[in-house]
Amino acid sequence: MEQRHLGRTGLRVSRIGLGTLTWGRDTEEHDAADMLKAFWEAGGTLVDTADVYGDGEAEYLLGRLMERLVPRRDLVLSTKAGSVPDPERRFDGSRGHLLAALDASLDRLGTDHVDLWHIHAYDAGTPLEETLQALDIAVSSGRARYAGVSNFCGWQLAKAATWQLAAPGTRTRLASTQMEYSLLQRGVEREVLPAALDLGVGLLPSSPLGRGVLTGKYRHGVPDGSRGASEHLAPFVEPYLDDTATRIVDAVTTAADGLAVTPLQVALAWVRDRPGVTAPIVGARTARQLTAALSVEALSLPDEICRALDDVSAPLHRYPDHDWSTL
Repeated sequence: MEQRHLGRTGLRVSRIGLGTLTWGRDTEEHDAADMLKAFWEAGGTLVDTADVYGDGEAEYLLGRLMERLVPRRDLVLSTKAGSVPDPERRFDGSRGHLLAALDASLDRLGTDHVDLWHIHAYDAGTPLEETLQALDIAVSSGRARYAGVSNFCGWQLAKAATWQLAAPGTRTRLASTQMEYSLLQRGVEREVLPAALDLGVGLLPSSPLGRGVLTGKYRHGVPDGSRGASEHLAPFVEPYLDDTATRIVDAVTTAADGLAVTPLQVALAWVRDRPGVTAPIVGARTARQLTAALSVEALSLPDEICRALDDVSAPLHRYPDHDWSTL
């Protein structure tokens, strides 16, 4: 699998990442083992998790599998901290919480460091410089090799990245931002992606298959065993089962038929090769699904297909994203 630099850093990662959102909850250990082995054998390196996935079970499971299946040195291990199960405060970006959460993640993963550590979301209740100092401490102490953020909007990302760049050699440069990005969700193109490109921050798209909808599996209803039929994940899928999504999925399916490939391959190739993207994070539930996603390595979409998909999925961007004189 092709390797790409993560942002403006020396870290190289596979251009498809493996997500573990469902591990330890909807994905059992034998399926997770099959996926990790298939991913590694295909040349994949970037494995993404978080301290809240499966209430910590995803990290436990990944740690156990690394012990016996895949050498730790062959993986670029990424995890996140900052989300908390508190209805009064969904995110905690305080230095104390973040560093304690990182130590707990390392314990569950069975390793002394992660290669990439993300702040899971912006916490308006904590000064941003305090949150970012946790990244600096994590890197300077060796507990994390690189650092990034997740779910920061455009101004938040720009502020955070600029703050870090203001003191080179003292503060840790942001390597990445993880955001949802697909043909069904192109909101990052408004401000996040331009900021990331300008500041040298690599984009790691989550849900690159539109929460599974872009595979075409929901065109004729919600199939049994799918995420849309899952008690935990049905609310996650439902927003993309509308008329707009149907129109985009139909276009993806038409393109796939013309290229003699699958809708999954078309949708994943489109986001993988967008400007500023380093590696989409694919959250498959089975090794078969993951193998189907990894088969996109040999596919590059023709320019005319990309333009057609761009047009059918184009979000409405007006002022101030477009010059006022063009309105």
